Amino acid sequence: MAGFIEGVQRGQTVLFPDRLDDWIGEDDLVRVVDLFVAELDLTSLGFMRASSARTGRPGYPPAVLLKLFIYGYLNRIPSSRRLEREAGRNVEVMWLTGRLVPDHKTIAEFRRTNGRAIRRTCAQFVELCRRIGVLKGDCVAIDGSKFKSVNNRDRNFTKNKIASRLAHLEADVERYINEMVRIDRQEEGEARVDKVAHLARRYGRIQQEIARLKAMDRALADAPDGQISLTDPDARAMATSARHSGMVGYNVQTAVDTESHIIVAHEVTNQGFDRNQLSPMAIAARDALHREDLHAIADKGYFSGPEILACQEAGITATVPRPATSGNATKGMYVKADFAYDAERDVYVCPAGEDLIYRYTTEERGVQVRRYWINECQTCPLQSRCTTGTERRITRWEHEHLIDAMRDRLSRDTDPMPLRRCTVEHPFGTIKGWMGHTHFLTRRLKNVRTEMALNVMADNIKRVISLIGIRHLIQSIPA
Repeated sequence: MAGFIEGVQRGQTVLFPDRLDDWIGEDDLVRVVDLFVAELDLTSLGFMRASSARTGRPGYPPAVLLKLFIYGYLNRIPSSRRLEREAGRNVEVMWLTGRLVPDHKTIAEFRRTNGRAIRRTCAQFVELCRRIGVLKGDCVAIDGSKFKSVNNRDRNFTKNKIASRLAHLEADVERYINEMVRIDRQEEGEARVDKVAHLARRYGRIQQEIARLKAMDRALADAPDGQISLTDPDARAMATSARHSGMVGYNVQTAVDTESHIIVAHEVTNQGFDRNQLSPMAIAARDALHREDLHAIADKGYFSGPEILACQEAGITATVPRPATSGNATKGMYVKADFAYDAERDVYVCPAGEDLIYRYTTEERGVQVRRYWINECQTCPLQSRCTTGTERRITRWEHEHLIDAMRDRLSRDTDPMPLRRCTVEHPFGTIKGWMGHTHFLTRRLKNVRTEMALNVMADNIKRVISLIGIRHLIQSIPA
């Protein structure tokens, strides 16, 4: 067609190069995947050789299937069926696998049986980043995000869900019975028989559903966390930031280097909260970075006295904002922060300048706390803004000095919270953008952890390439 760039005729004979290598550029991303896997000791990482029948052909090399998966997650192709198609038509995959085309069952089985080894491979790339100097590793930001599982919300059951559904079904039963009585009383002939039979069938189906829900309610008594998921037994209902919303899925935890934005440690749990994850993630990040000290930043959802103490004992400085658990500030009343602690005298000084002295020590929720109060509150002119009781009491944790030090760090000019937000939330947004409006493809916690490790490794590879370039990375991979 005149005036346009013309393509080659489909019947035209084309002479392809003799070598697949001529089709792959020197700075192509697929060369990074090939070289990285080639440098790995797959046996020590735990990759298992696929066993075949005595009369069958040998299995595929683990290196080939690992390269295929890394390439797939780098190019948003996580499905084993789609990877099978790519192996037969994609020149880059042909070059990477030596023109091997494993079937989708072999590909999926490799991911299922080598989950632990794949997660170690992800850690190996973090070690590579540390070895070549990309990771500084003096500060990490920790956060969690909810990822949807293959389990639908309608196939996740709790006591409250079952009670709500039973109430609706019992109301339907009563409505159908009343409708059948009305039809039987007011109508005659064949039409009446058909309507009554139709309502009777619907009534029977509802009774079956009620029986199923009651059996599920009895099964919930044996569930340790009061939940049952039918499609993915390990998936759990997760609350999200949107009001009156939630999903059935997993809680993914990451520790991200604040300078390079590389994910140095990650974990997948089915707990819907982050409160117990601070020290495990911080210690995992410290071990991955081979450091003796570390600064870990997290949001207020991670605030927990025992977790902060565990970080301190591990040589990790944790900075976590303390959540406002009291509503007194919104009422114009004094809160605990308005009472200054005098460590030398072991007293709290109230806004009126009086001393709240130490009274006794007790244990609350497994931690030791000290009680302070003063008996002159009833004559104080500020009592209406301080307390509604006879005296204002202050509770101090035995390791409260760690909280005071955190508050001092947060009050400095360089607030670490914006740094945390722009560091750790970026990888989550990238990974969720790759996944699109979908969910984890695998079921059960151990398989979901493998799938997440592949996502994290792909994100880290792209991040390193954006920092130092493909050529530099290729030169740095060989030990």
